[in-house]
Amino acid sequence: MIRQHPERLRAAGLVANRSVERLCQQVSEFRPEWALIGAEDVTIPDRVVGRGTDWHQGLDAAAVLVRQPNISTVVCAMAGAAGLPATWAAVDAGKRVAVANKESLVIAGPLIMRRAAETGASLIPVDSEHSAVFQCLQAGRRQNLRKVILTASGGPFRGYSKTQLESVTPEMALRHPTWNMGPKITVDSATMMNKALEIVEARWLFGLSADEIGVVIHPQSYIHSMVEFQDGSVISQMSPPDMRLPIQYALLFPDRPAGPARKTDWSQSQTFELHPPDMDTFPALRLGFEAAQHGGTCGAVLNAANEVAVSRFLNRDLPFHQITHVVEDILNHHQFEAQPSMEQLLQADGRAREEAARWKT
Repeated sequence: MIRQHPERLRAAGLVANRSVERLCQQVSEFRPEWALIGAEDVTIPDRVVGRGTDWHQGLDAAAVLVRQPNISTVVCAMAGAAGLPATWAAVDAGKRVAVANKESLVIAGPLIMRRAAETGASLIPVDSEHSAVFQCLQAGRRQNLRKVILTASGGPFRGYSKTQLESVTPEMALRHPTWNMGPKITVDSATMMNKALEIVEARWLFGLSADEIGVVIHPQSYIHSMVEFQDGSVISQMSPPDMRLPIQYALLFPDRPAGPARKTDWSQSQTFELHPPDMDTFPALRLGFEAAQHGGTCGAVLNAANEVAVSRFLNRDLPFHQITHVVEDILNHHQFEAQPSMEQLLQADGRAREEAARWKT
């Protein structure tokens, strides 16, 4: 996006976790004021030090650096609960926050949205589904909204039976049919836990009730989500699957200049399928609706237990079909708080992780 719009966008700071070489290349090209490597055990090359960019190490520094007054927009794209401190800092500082870290809103959605209202921060989603909803909502008034419909590709195991899911390996789960993503979110797509997290995110981001959210399976990943209004009109946002479009939209909203995202070839036939989800075979969706309905500490526990369960699956320490079992068991037995503080949410997160790490069949 910065290459495409150098007259409008400048990188003030860049963050990576372990990808040192890629970050060094980006620093060389974009000359940010600072750069940060999150992993403490990674060495910053001597060749890049002292060349006009201040280098930092450790994710804790991100929550300090994003508050700098010369920064107007923060793209929050860290994976998992690790992104919460930086997201909170950006909201607390009143920035425009391009949210790609859904877990922040899953864990602490009410606190984040309340703080954004106080500081004047604006949250614009980057996830393709929530970006689509945000765009569709421009077509009508909130009081006329009937339902938000999130689309899901169905992942690599769409149409599988419960018995077939018992033999799924990490290699199978990491072969997503549409998107090229990191291993954790790819597994989440395979279990449909990613859509469960998106249900909770939508609940807080758009101020919805659980009953105002629906999910449909759309294998082509072309309709990114839809909004239905009270008069029966359904507004959808459609485009070839290309994350550059929602990223640009979040950075430059409300403008829609030409960008590098792929365009639709209207000279070719298009076929779009929409199917109801199989919530019996993929119970993660049900957990998402339950967490959205109950709120409180449910989102934090849902996310934390899932992060650990997915890690155990990728390490071949837990069968694929038991990922959701772990999450449901811990969610159903945790000490629920209806209106938790941030401290209580973090405590719930920690306890859920401990329980998921020692969970046995």
